[in-house]
Amino acid sequence: MAERVQVSLSKDLYERVLEKIKEGLVSSLEDFVDYAVAEALEKLRKPYSPEEEEKVKERLRALGYI
Repeated sequence: MAERVQVSLSKDLYERVLEKIKEGLVSSLEDFVDYAVAEALEKLRKPYSPEEEEKVKERLRALGYI
């Protein structure tokens, strides 16, 4: 298991995650935070899907930028 560090959440977010745990949609707060942070980092790394990226390129070509 990877080494863990402590993080702080707003009480509202904490309670919302706890509700999802009670509903059985999330296994634990730690697992949810790991998942959410990993997803956010992935979006920051590559903010567009390949299809979206192609549309942006097409639009830039149409505007004469590339």
